[in-house]
Amino acid sequence: MARKPFLLRMDPEVFDDLQRWADDDLRSLNGQIEYLLRAALRDRRRGPRREPTRTTGPEPDEGA
Repeated sequence: MARKPFLLRMDPEVFDDLQRWADDDLRSLNGQIEYLLRAALRDRRRGPRREPTRTTGPEPDEGA
């Protein structure tokens, strides 16, 4: 799926803070913004949902 470009205006102080955060996480500024938006959507249960990882086999006994 192709990415859709758009213009985002923000306060210069917010921009600088996001850029530093992106640098710390070794991401581009665009990648950091997308990461944060996806995390916010996931937290609000509005983003794409992934199936939980299933285990293959019985769970180990706690007392064994």
